[in-house]
Amino acid sequence: MITTRKSSERGHTRIDWLDSRHTFSFGEYHDPRHMGFRTLRVLNDDRVQRASGFPTHGHRDMEIVTWVLEGALEHKDSLGNGSIIRPGDVQRMSAGKGILHSEWNPSKEDGVHFLQMWILPDKAGGAPSYEERQIPLADRRATWRRIADKGGRDGSVRMGADASILNTVLEKGEEVAYEPAAGRSQWLHVARGSIVANGVELGTGDALAVQDEKRLVVKALGSSELMLFDLK
Repeated sequence: MITTRKSSERGHTRIDWLDSRHTFSFGEYHDPRHMGFRTLRVLNDDRVQRASGFPTHGHRDMEIVTWVLEGALEHKDSLGNGSIIRPGDVQRMSAGKGILHSEWNPSKEDGVHFLQMWILPDKAGGAPSYEERQIPLADRRATWRRIADKGGRDGSVRMGADASILNTVLEKGEEVAYEPAAGRSQWLHVARGSIVANGVELGTGDALAVQDEKRLVVKALGSSELMLFDLK
């Protein structure tokens, strides 16, 4: 079974420094029909203006994965971590029993565009932790590449949740397929571009909920970048 979630139907928060689209209920956007999908709770598509960002705030009991599409994003947290991530860098923060962090666009000239994804952990109350890795573009070209995973497979960041996040970058006419294990569900998000997935045409920001499908086949109609969530 396949269900479409169109970009135009997402929630929207816009203030002077932030333009954010919410696939699922988040903040002041509440839609009881879209509270998440399996253990995927948040999928925010954020654009932050130059020299702006989210001041220090707290989280708990959530696996938070960030993927930059354009620009750079500066991270600082109460564990003492501090770094700047750019396209191809995946960042995982396990909030556990509690963590404080900030996310800031350090550029004085350019905006930053990134996806922030929250997945419910297998267990609550764990120790907070942080990890980041560079996933080269060559490893994601026309193939599904794990960027986050419970087991840390393929050099991905390791999450405390029975889930995988995969990324691929396609040029027009290229095709990739995914064959899930029995009993798993998938969420396919088009970060940019246009595709056809199992006969359904999707554009930037569109998504598919995929359940009980033996194979997911994606063909690019133009230059595209996709995120695939494999969930229990």
